[in-house]
Amino acid sequence: MSLADHLRALPDEALAGLLRARPDLTVPLPGDLSALANRAQTRLSVARALEALDLFTLEVLDALRLLGAAPAGTATHGTASLDAVLTVTAPYVTETRAAVDRLRALLLVHGPDTALRPVSVLDEVCSAYPAGLGRPAADLGDTAATELAADPAALRRTIMSAPPEARAVLDTLAAGPPVGSLTEARQDRTDDSPVRWLLNRRLLVPISDDAVELPREVGLLLRRDEGPLGQLHPTPPVLPTRKRGGAVDQAGAGQAIEVVRLVEVLVNDLPAPILKAGGLSARDLRRVARTAAVDEGTAGLLLEVAYSAGLIGVLDNGTGGAHWLPTAVFDTWLAAGLAERWQILAEAWLRMPRQAALIGTRDERDRPMNALSGELARSGAPALRAAVLAMLTELPAGTGAEAEDVLAVLRWRSPRRFTRPTLLAAALSEAATLGLTAMGALTGYGRALLAPESVDDPLGVLDREPGSVMILAALLPAPVDQVLLQADLTIVVPGPPSTGLAAELAAVAVRESPSVYRVSVDSLRRALDAGYAATDLHALFARRSTTPVPQALTYLVDDVSRKHGGLRAGSASAYLRSEDEALLAELAADRRLSGLAFRRLAPTVLVSPYQIARVIDALRDTGYSPVPEDATGAVLLTRAAPRRAPTAGFDRSSGQPLELPEAYLAGIVEELRIGDARARAARKAPVVVSGTIDDALAVLRDAIRDRVAVWVGYIDPHGSTISRLVRPMSIGAGYLRAEDERSETLHTFALARITSATLA
Repeated sequence: MSLADHLRALPDEALAGLLRARPDLTVPLPGDLSALANRAQTRLSVARALEALDLFTLEVLDALRLLGAAPAGTATHGTASLDAVLTVTAPYVTETRAAVDRLRALLLVHGPDTALRPVSVLDEVCSAYPAGLGRPAADLGDTAATELAADPAALRRTIMSAPPEARAVLDTLAAGPPVGSLTEARQDRTDDSPVRWLLNRRLLVPISDDAVELPREVGLLLRRDEGPLGQLHPTPPVLPTRKRGGAVDQAGAGQAIEVVRLVEVLVNDLPAPILKAGGLSARDLRRVARTAAVDEGTAGLLLEVAYSAGLIGVLDNGTGGAHWLPTAVFDTWLAAGLAERWQILAEAWLRMPRQAALIGTRDERDRPMNALSGELARSGAPALRAAVLAMLTELPAGTGAEAEDVLAVLRWRSPRRFTRPTLLAAALSEAATLGLTAMGALTGYGRALLAPESVDDPLGVLDREPGSVMILAALLPAPVDQVLLQADLTIVVPGPPSTGLAAELAAVAVRESPSVYRVSVDSLRRALDAGYAATDLHALFARRSTTPVPQALTYLVDDVSRKHGGLRAGSASAYLRSEDEALLAELAADRRLSGLAFRRLAPTVLVSPYQIARVIDALRDTGYSPVPEDATGAVLLTRAAPRRAPTAGFDRSSGQPLELPEAYLAGIVEELRIGDARARAARKAPVVVSGTIDDALAVLRDAIRDRVAVWVGYIDPHGSTISRLVRPMSIGAGYLRAEDERSETLHTFALARITSATLA
């Protein structure tokens, strides 16, 4: 039975299950079951299906391939019975039957229990050596090795006589793969080399100038204790766990606070130029990492997450000076609550189609891969993170496990998908860095973030489990509105500041650490430039401080505000005016300002040929405090608007495998059945009818008049005669125009190529 016939014999539920397990078969939708069978045997589709199999199922598949191997010199693949498979996998009968059912459900194996047949493309996708065994001696083309393999007693005696070094080589090749390299033994014909000793006894067969292969008969004899397939793994490795309790959420919440703070510091440290090849240079990465006091790997990860969340974008000034800059989304993110900000970052990391762990490594061309560069794009990264975290969701709440044990279980579950343990370990490490996990366990709010939305409640009237934001917010310390003012002009914030307090601290002080700010002359001047008056600053410090305002701070505010605005700058190109004539005299005589070319027009006025912005910057750099004014003499108090990049078109897809609804699957199955019936009817329809072209034209005219379907036989551009069921619409100018009701398309046939026409 062919694979297409096997699909036709399946019930609709089994066919829908196949499409559910292998959704790639539905894109694009095949026309009939024959097309579905052909697509199910393509290398790419089979490779995807194999990624979902665990280690034991792959071992059972190797047993089927081994037992159904094609004889030498033939191209067809043989079959194997279920009883034969159970014999080589004994005593794991139940596990083997479940594995065979899984292979059947994925259409990797089909046929009855007495004749199971793997799809032929498996030999191209999987290893050339099923179960790690070599080819039979007869297939290796060595007559002496074939004769030795045909005599089991002689083969056993030869193996038992092998020296310890040669026996070690045999045991290594018997465990798989059965191919080894031929080095020093290639020229040496004596028995001094273990490999040469084995070659001389025909226990190894050379297959090229520098490679040897262990015949299958030798490998099976060496595996007599373990079985033909070697050591089997019917169950996953034991996962040792440790109960952590509520300490998991507490530790994770602390890390969540730190992550939000670090992202704010890193993004605020931009702009940074973009490399010609794209990305952020290693020097700029070191700079921002040093600013945030973290290692470069953590800085690169958080910048990648910020980019995926839309907090970072690219601003190009049109002259090739593109820079990484915060976006307007970053300003919105800053105004959100701490728990909301963390959730935005965590969701961005989960869907991020980039692999931050590759930052600093080299690509296949030995070029370094930089942060935010296109070389880090990996479409499978979201699925890898989801698989790692799904492993942790299976553990009870508050229960953790060591990373090495988790990775061992994952590699058993899908050895063909998780081929790079370093990326698995990186996913666990990144989850801990972001606060999704702590102490080897998934946090409660992380579990809520990963939980699927199972209830359809568009009106929001049903009771739901608390979300990740609510759970995390309950764990975080309440935002504080009060600070502690110190005599050394430092401000201590005893907790996460509220949104209003954070904005005020950013305006009047400089942040030195997560909880410490410092008031300085420059910070006060910046506040006055933004519109604060001295009375406003005094009131702010008195209102926010739980301790008495230090006298030094009061004096500093008064001193800076007294000097602030004592000079007025305008454009003449620029002028300075002041009621303090001595101050203007000091400015005119100050050598540090000689580059401004001041000229005194009056005792209270100085002018400069340079623009007002340059004059004000130079005066402030030398310690003066001018303020600009307009033509009417009104003071212009402005706050410098931060530069922002446009929001990037970042990927918001989940990266998870496509899940098809049941109703949609039922519709696809129905379409496949209908298309298959039409295709089979078309193949059975006659394509040649006795008569002339005039007879065919008469049938076509009658069909146009009666509006009925006709089987039209015609010769295609390749010279083949085929038949198509259509409904004729019109005849004219040497062409027939007809409609194909199945595909709802119009076709045009040249009358000279039509060979027949038969009413359906």
